[in-house]
Amino acid sequence: MKEKIFLASPHMSEEGYEKHYVQEAFDTNWIAPLGTNVNEFEKELAAKVGTSHAAALSAGTAAIHMALKAAGVGEGDIVFCQDLTFSATANPIIYQKAVPVFIDSDFETWNMSPKALEAAFEKYGDKVKAVLVVHLYGLSADLDPIMELCKKYGATLIEDAAESLGTTYKGRYTGTFGEYGIFSFNGNKIITTSGGGMLVSNDEERIAKVRFWSTQARDNARHYQHSELGFNYRMSNVVAGIGRGQLKVLDQRVAKKKYIYEYYKRELGCLEGVHMMPMNEWQDSNCWLSCITLSGKVRPLDIMLALEAENIESRPIWKPMHMQPFFEQYEFIGEGVSQELFENGVCLPSDTKMRDADLERIVSIIKGLF
Repeated sequence: MKEKIFLASPHMSEEGYEKHYVQEAFDTNWIAPLGTNVNEFEKELAAKVGTSHAAALSAGTAAIHMALKAAGVGEGDIVFCQDLTFSATANPIIYQKAVPVFIDSDFETWNMSPKALEAAFEKYGDKVKAVLVVHLYGLSADLDPIMELCKKYGATLIEDAAESLGTTYKGRYTGTFGEYGIFSFNGNKIITTSGGGMLVSNDEERIAKVRFWSTQARDNARHYQHSELGFNYRMSNVVAGIGRGQLKVLDQRVAKKKYIYEYYKRELGCLEGVHMMPMNEWQDSNCWLSCITLSGKVRPLDIMLALEAENIESRPIWKPMHMQPFFEQYEFIGEGVSQELFENGVCLPSDTKMRDADLERIVSIIKGLF
């Protein structure tokens, strides 16, 4: 069996930063949730992206759930959600017994279409409680028109920046434009804590409330007292130590992701029917995954099967939410761009541990199909 090439796998620092902080947790016996690593990871991540406050949580999904709750989303409320995304974006809407309405993407960004969003607002007006926009594969959504629409109709903007840590929109980090932003540290993300997430906001009171809810909503009393519904969502001190070490190499990981994207662009961009994911002048993408769409005889499954036969991981573009069996009962507003991207797209191996020889192996297999 040939050496496996992963789509995107954990990449610990060569300097061993993560081990230092994890060992510190062991040495001080702060193994249980909360502790110095949690507090410092929150501060360091907030400082890195340029926001005031952060809450370290067990997953990006938990962060979205807490953002919706903090925004006051409840039973029967309408939430506009990007259609082209992973289900973790949409599931927390259901946790809150709210009603998702799925908004199409555009070809220019692969993210929420301002045109489709405007049409949705024209239909629902100020009945909309929140808008969940995603920065897919590290590509920034076009935020200015989206923020303008949210402001006009009084909807809370929540950014799902799970895949875009390190990406900027007009010089500012994604995840910091909306009232709430969320990041994921799942094993395949640009930096990882093995599993975990972060909610960021400039609203100190709301972040404090999220920490309270996420620690089982235990009241400040000698006995165990609970006046609100709580959740077991806080990040552990050990996991946060991994995150602190990973944050130190974020810029290195972004640089390598960009290198991988440029390699594919140079080697594959000239092939007939191959189109690289869009890069706009107002964004600086972290290139978390390098993705292509196909318009010729070679189809996505051809590429995925050819790579799979050589022990190389790849995957389709996300299947849109309105096409998912669980969510197909909910409304979709758009022109089918998300479905077209799904049907024609491939996520190529983007592992930061890849060598040039690995990249050469991948592109030679793909070129062979043409």
